Amino acid sequence: MNKVQQQSESGVTSSGSELDGHLKKFNASLIKRDGVVAVSFKGAVDVGGARVEYHLIPATGTLAKSGKWAKLSPEDHLHIVRSRINEEAVAQLEREITGFVLKASLLAGRGGVDPKRFWAGLVSPHERAVDRFSVVESRILAATERERQGNLEGLTKASVSLALYPESFELANSLPRKFIAVLGPTNSGKTHEAMEALAKARSGVYLAPLRLLGLENYERLKSAGVAVSLVTGDMQRITPNATHTAGTVEMVSFKRAVEVAVIDEVQLLSDPSRGAAWTAALCGVPAETVYLVGALTARGAIEAFAKRLGVELEVRVLSRKSKLSVQPEPVAKMSNLKKGDAVIAFSRKEVLRWAENIKAAGFSVAVIYGNLSPDVRLSQSALFREQQADILVGTDAIGMGLNNPISRVVFTSAMQFDGYAEDLLSVALAQQIAGRAGRYGMHDEGFVAGFDWPTHKAISKLMRQQQEPLPSSGFYVAPTLDHLEKISAATGERRLAALLELFAKHVDVNDEFFIPADLTEQIERAQFLDALPLPLERRFSLSLVPISSRVKSQNEAWQGWARALSAGRVSQVVEVNYRKAEYRLQAAEDACKVYSAYAWLGYRMPEYFPDGERAIALAESVSKDIHQMLRSQVTSQRSPARGHGRKDAGRRIDAGMTKRPMHRAA
Repeated sequence: MNKVQQQSESGVTSSGSELDGHLKKFNASLIKRDGVVAVSFKGAVDVGGARVEYHLIPATGTLAKSGKWAKLSPEDHLHIVRSRINEEAVAQLEREITGFVLKASLLAGRGGVDPKRFWAGLVSPHERAVDRFSVVESRILAATERERQGNLEGLTKASVSLALYPESFELANSLPRKFIAVLGPTNSGKTHEAMEALAKARSGVYLAPLRLLGLENYERLKSAGVAVSLVTGDMQRITPNATHTAGTVEMVSFKRAVEVAVIDEVQLLSDPSRGAAWTAALCGVPAETVYLVGALTARGAIEAFAKRLGVELEVRVLSRKSKLSVQPEPVAKMSNLKKGDAVIAFSRKEVLRWAENIKAAGFSVAVIYGNLSPDVRLSQSALFREQQADILVGTDAIGMGLNNPISRVVFTSAMQFDGYAEDLLSVALAQQIAGRAGRYGMHDEGFVAGFDWPTHKAISKLMRQQQEPLPSSGFYVAPTLDHLEKISAATGERRLAALLELFAKHVDVNDEFFIPADLTEQIERAQFLDALPLPLERRFSLSLVPISSRVKSQNEAWQGWARALSAGRVSQVVEVNYRKAEYRLQAAEDACKVYSAYAWLGYRMPEYFPDGERAIALAESVSKDIHQMLRSQVTSQRSPARGHGRKDAGRRIDAGMTKRPMHRAA
């Protein structure tokens, strides 16, 4: 095959100009949805003189499972697309849409509402037409419903209105707020500009997506002579009479007015799992001037937010300070790696495997991946930054925070596991990771390459593509305890799981600007908690503990804390004996998570979780142990004779790495 696979706008791997031309002919795009590849058609129908736009997946739009699609050849892709995407498929979808619009118009007419306000619901490229028909119909029924007494859905809508969500932040609404959006690519100095303004302010707050970034900018403000406190979910360093606070976005205070706020990585507004925290921060941070720092793709979303909130907006667009170039050829072999490289893999297993082989080739190595605690990431980063490690091997975790002196980013794969199957990296993620090369002030230019030719070609293409802008509506909102108590008061429901489901399904179906966040995992936890004799407030707090329910040791600790709390017992922190575990490194990482989760509870319920400080100390101790394990596992002494006597070993390593199949990402 001489055609390089490429990515469509929606993130699905496609193949070559013929396929793209066929898709363009029928105004179609390939998308991923629930582990399958499907086709979505875009267009408009004329119904009774009214133009109704649509962007939907037809009933026959599923092409293949993602895993199967990834294994098919470009010729197979083209054959499937030609057989399924044609004039008849478009005509059939438009007949179905026309029929639905006529039916829905009659329904709206009987209810005395204008049907035109509901047609926007048919523009949803990742959704099936039949599902959107159901959503639009339910919105029409909701709009015409007058008798709501005794109806849980109606009572829920009446008790909580997402349309009034911004107004619920009283202190923020009392201030003459201004937004300053500082947008640009990685390495454009946008965070520096915002932090300079924050340091000069009489009072302020910095809100980060990661504890690591919160800690980094806490130290930056301290170095500038600012009286600053650090507040994250599981760590607090309180400075007496502090004028500033640095921390994670979830810990924003809505009750302390400040002069300047900085909200970092604002493009995470569109993140399904955490976007609600950015929505809350934009709506409610009580600051006179709010700096919104992030990617240029967030501009439209920010402009929509400013308009909705009635806030003055200034947009500053910055350019990258150092040149970033894709090398003409891949790295190809271990001996072509060099000091200052960052080698990117997409799972913990693959990071450690590449690190071992790079070490065997004579380099010293530092590693960073998502499951490591912030303390370990900092210490591993320091090895590379202080030139104690030649090469940094990491996952996409290096793409946010940690300003390392990377000269070149080397991708070992252009594929990432998305929970269903492997597929090509998104344009945004590939460019964010690559942008870490050539740190301004450390290097005049940054370089990007793939390790092998297929990866190099795919990454080269991703670097040339434009990132898709964030949508200008559909921002996630997570329920607060106040929301749930209002729903409970209106409906009489006291089960947390049921209240969360009511919020997710029935709150403001007519409001497109704010939508309920995905509460699946929280609802699963709530089902366990509802069996315990705990007040709603306690169950709600326990449902938010930052711990993985999928990891046995973490889930058992969480359940034990919940049972103890329900019995009115105090929970002491229990030291985890990870040193005797079969997989010691994994066990140590899990122990860190347990200690951090206990500390999170300790800050919120100190009377029942009194060992918060000891939990933090234990987490720090384990982090040091993990750091030493990683050093002994993947860090070698520098070899002044590198390249002498290692030629054959290098060839064996290169062969072993390149013959392995594309690897999965955790």
